[in-house]
Amino acid sequence: MRTLFLLLIAAAFTGRPPGRAAQTPPDGAAERNCSPSGSPLTRTTLYFGLSHRSGMVTQNQWQKFLRNEVTPRFPDGLTVWEADGQWRRPDGTIARERAKVLLLVHEGTPAVRTALSGIIESYKTSFHQESVLWETAPVCAAF
Repeated sequence: MRTLFLLLIAAAFTGRPPGRAAQTPPDGAAERNCSPSGSPLTRTTLYFGLSHRSGMVTQNQWQKFLRNEVTPRFPDGLTVWEADGQWRRPDGTIARERAKVLLLVHEGTPAVRTALSGIIESYKTSFHQESVLWETAPVCAAF
């Protein structure tokens, strides 16, 4: 049921069924294709691994990071959920890790890109992470 809920959220934000390949619209297409009630915005999803050298990022540590680093940069709203991630290590074995996924819908300005970079760098430094996976795409959204 949780997977279905996440797929429905994905469909709602992208305007197309989950699993369908995204196509890059030509310049200005997002503005032209956005419905009268929507606005062309940008969706960024960040994936924060919860394991580190000393153990796991606790719920309290995550809440403090969200309160002190994310919310001040994106006070208008955000969505967070937990996920199970996996990837292939260089030695061929599969690694698994719990993660927090942060979804933001925002304007695609240089100031926002700076804010996103600040969140990523802060998380990497605070929790000894090698990386934070992120993705971004143009969307049509209405609030």
